[in-house]
Amino acid sequence: MNQTFDAARDFYLQPPEFTEIRDAAANAGGQLVRTPLFESERVNRIIGGRLLLKAEGLQRTGSFKARGALNFIAGLPTANRARGVVAYSSGNHGQAVSWAASRLGIPALVIMPETAPAAKVERARGWGAEVRLIDWRAVDAKSLCQSIAAERGMTMVSPFEDRRIIAGAGTLAMEVVEQAAEMRAPEPDAMLIGCSGGGLLAGCAIAAHALSPQTEMWGVEPAGFDDLARSLAARERLANEPGHSSICDALTARTMGDLTFSIAFRHVRGAVSVSDDEVMQAMRLAFEEFRIVVEPGGAAALAAAMFGRVPVAGRTVAVVASGSNVDAELYRRALEI
Repeated sequence: MNQTFDAARDFYLQPPEFTEIRDAAANAGGQLVRTPLFESERVNRIIGGRLLLKAEGLQRTGSFKARGALNFIAGLPTANRARGVVAYSSGNHGQAVSWAASRLGIPALVIMPETAPAAKVERARGWGAEVRLIDWRAVDAKSLCQSIAAERGMTMVSPFEDRRIIAGAGTLAMEVVEQAAEMRAPEPDAMLIGCSGGGLLAGCAIAAHALSPQTEMWGVEPAGFDDLARSLAARERLANEPGHSSICDALTARTMGDLTFSIAFRHVRGAVSVSDDEVMQAMRLAFEEFRIVVEPGGAAALAAAMFGRVPVAGRTVAVVASGSNVDAELYRRALEI
C-alpha cells in the first residue's frame, strides 16, 4: 500500500504534459470563465508596442487559482471527496479551493495567515469553508496542513506543487494564444506573469511552449522577493530571506517548489522585479485604461511592462492581471497616487 501511495505521490510531482492542460480546459465544462484579453490603443502608444492584458480577475473567485483548484478537486475519487480537502493559502488559493469544493459538495478547511486581506478571508468563508487563521511566522502552514490531512483523512490541495494544479493554471496561456489570434494580433513575443510559488508561470510556460514556442516567458516578482531571478542565475532553487514586505501578498512565497522551478528552469526566459510604488501605478492604469480592478500581486506583470523591465517597444506583449481580490482601502490609495 505504501509503495502504491508513494508511486501516486511521485506521479503528481512530475510536470504535466500539454495534453493534460488541454484536458483540464475541456473538463472544466463551462464552470470557468474564459476571461477577456483587453487592449488599449492609448497604452500601446505610450509603450510603443502592443500590450494584451488578460483580465483574470474576472475569473471565478477573482483569480486564476480557480483553474487549478477545480481541476484538482474534480478529479478526486469519490471516497476522497467524502472526507474533504484542506489547503493553506495567503488568500486566493484558499478562496478557489473553497469555491471548487462547494461546487462539488465537498467539505473544505483552509489555513490562512492572520495578516490575510479581510476580503479574501470573508469570501473563503462565504463559500462554506472552515477557515483557520494562524501566525505564519510561528507556525509552518504546510506542515500544519499535512498534519490535519493525516489526522482527518482529508486530501491536501497544494497551492502550486502538483501537476493537476499546474495543468489547470496552464489553461490560461491556451486562452491567451487563442484570443490573440482571434484579435488578429501576432503571437505574443513575450508573456509576463507574476510569480510566487510558480504554479501559474509553470503551467503557462508548458502551454505556451507547445502553442507558441517563440513566446518568451517572464516571471515578475515583488522587490525583495526575487527568488526566481536568483535561482535561475544560480541554476538551483534559492529562497527569499526573511524580513522583507510587499503589498503583493499573493507573491510573497519564501521559494518556488521543486516541481515548479524545474519547469521554469527549462521554459522561462528570466525574471524581473517591480516595486510597490510601481505596482500601485499599474493598478491605477488598469482602472483608467482597461476599466478593471486588479489586486497588487495581479498588477505586477503590468507594472513590469509599464516600466520597461522587459523590452516592449515594437513587440506584442501579453501580461496576466492574475487577480482582483484587494481590500477597498488599499485600492483607494492606489487610485489616488
